[in-house]
Amino acid sequence: MHDTNDEFEPPSKSQKKREMKDLQSLGDQLVKLSNEHLRTLDLPERLLDAVREAKRLTSWGAISRQSQYIGKLMREVDPTPIQALLDRLQGKSDEHSAWLHLLERTRERLLADDKALQELLSKHPQADAQYLRTLIRNARKERDEQKPPKNFRTLFQSLKELMPEPELPGKSKADDTEDDDE
Repeated sequence: MHDTNDEFEPPSKSQKKREMKDLQSLGDQLVKLSNEHLRTLDLPERLLDAVREAKRLTSWGAISRQSQYIGKLMREVDPTPIQALLDRLQGKSDEHSAWLHLLERTRERLLADDKALQELLSKHPQADAQYLRTLIRNARKERDEQKPPKNFRTLFQSLKELMPEPELPGKSKADDTEDDDE
């Protein structure tokens, strides 16, 4: 005779340990978040206090104990929104890198080809064409004479202003201007 209750096996001790380590690791990532991001998570007060305390600690042993405590508190919390926020922040990091690479490629094209400036100006008519021409000419001169790249850097900064970083979906500029309580 086959008992249907035998089909469900509780998680093994090893599986439980892995899950606890995962929660502790997630808690450690919480400690690295800014207070602004922590506020968006709606964490229980005890967990939030524990995370703030961990940010304050400097002793390795105290940090380790606090990390274990945070892991224990994490058992009472749904980890899904926390993981979603961390994934979103990682996406921002990838997006930010892509934006910086775009700026670098644009700067290199501007230095290599005079037609690139006309293309840039057609996409961004508000740009100061004379200022950009001067920066490009001076950056080329610096490169040819092997001088410090002052105008090369200034050109990059000008491109950053001209082509601002795209915003993450679900994030507004108001989020960036909030004060951080650290």
